[in-house]
Amino acid sequence: MNNALSLDTVRLSDDGKEIILLDQTLLPNECKYISIKTAGDIWEAIYMLRVRGAPAIGCTGAYAYFILADQLETEDKQEFAGKCREQMEYINSSRPTAVNLSWALNRMHSVMLGSLESMSLPQVKKRLREEADAIYHEDIEISRSIGAYGFELLEQLGKGVGIMTHCNAGSLATAKYGTALAPMYIALEHGWDPKKDLHVYCDETRPLLQGARLSAFEMQSAGIDTYVQCDNMASYTMKSGKIGIIFVGCDRVAANGDFANKIGTSGVAIIAKHYGIPFYVCAPSSTIDMTLESGDEIRIEQRKPEEVTEMWYEKRMAPEGVGVVNPAFDVTEHELVTGIITEKGIARAPFKEAFEAMGIRPVEKFVDGKV
Repeated sequence: MNNALSLDTVRLSDDGKEIILLDQTLLPNECKYISIKTAGDIWEAIYMLRVRGAPAIGCTGAYAYFILADQLETEDKQEFAGKCREQMEYINSSRPTAVNLSWALNRMHSVMLGSLESMSLPQVKKRLREEADAIYHEDIEISRSIGAYGFELLEQLGKGVGIMTHCNAGSLATAKYGTALAPMYIALEHGWDPKKDLHVYCDETRPLLQGARLSAFEMQSAGIDTYVQCDNMASYTMKSGKIGIIFVGCDRVAANGDFANKIGTSGVAIIAKHYGIPFYVCAPSSTIDMTLESGDEIRIEQRKPEEVTEMWYEKRMAPEGVGVVNPAFDVTEHELVTGIITEKGIARAPFKEAFEAMGIRPVEKFVDGKV
C-alpha cells in the first residue's frame, strides 16, 4: 500500500504546461494520475472531486491560473488581463464554498495586475509560475505548522489517545501532510508507536465516503491503528470513552468562528459538546474569511441527488422520483468549537479578536469585477 505522504496530490508537469492530479475518485482501490490543461477539464476535476480539500483546491487554482494565462497568445495587455479574469471567474464557480480556491485565484490575479505595467507578458507569465509554486510550497509549511500545534494537544492528552475525524483533511486534501490528520503524521515523526500510541476513528462521511475511502486509506497506509465507522455511530463511539479529541478540517471560517465543513460535521460537534470531548478545527489562515460576520453568510453548495441514491451501489437504493437533500457542507456554530488550529497558533473564543491578534484581515474580492 502506498503511504499517502509519498503521493503528490497536485503538481505542475515538468514542462509547466499541465496540472498533474491524483484522481481521488478512484481511491483507495487505484492510485492513478491524470493530466489536465484546459479550463473545462480543470473545472470538471474540481467539481467532480478528482482533487478535493480546500488547500489542495487552492493549489490547483493557482496552477490553473498560471497555465491558462500561459496559453494566451495575445500581445495586448488589456486583452490578456480580461481573459485572465474570465478564466479565473469560471474556475472559481466550480466549488463556491471552499474559500481557498477564490483566495488563490485572487492572489494570482493581484500578482498579474501588479506585474502588468512594468513587465512584458512573457515576464508576467514567468512571475505567475513563481507565485503558483510559492502557494504550493507555503501550503506544505502551513500544514506542518498546523500539525505541530495539534501534536502539542496530543502530547497533553498522552500516548494511547483516541482521535476522531470527519471527512478527509489529510495529505490528500493539501499539498502534503494535511490539516486535521497532520498531528498524527507529526506524532509519527516524534517516534510515537502507530499501533499503540494512536487510534484514529474515521467517520465514513456519506454520501461520498471521503472518510472511509481517503482518511482511512491515509491513516492505515501510515501504519496507524485505524477504524471506520458509519456517521450515525459517532455518538456510540464518543459515549464509550474511546475518544479523547476530535480534529476536523474546514472549507471556510467566518469571522466569529462559525465554519463550513463537509456535511455531518455539525452533528459531530453537537455530540462532542454533549460528552465534553474537545473539538478542534484545523484551518490554514487562508481559509478564514474575515469579510463574513457569521456562518449564515456562507454559501452552501448543493450537489446532484444521484450521489445519495445511486453512487456506490450496484442497484439504486431509493425509490425513483423521491426528493433528495444533498448539501455538500454544513455550518457548525462557534459555540461548539474548542479551538481553531491555524499555522499561526490556536485561536480560542472570542474568535474574531483572536484572528485579528494573529494578523488575519479581510481580503479584497474579485467577484465584483474589481481587485
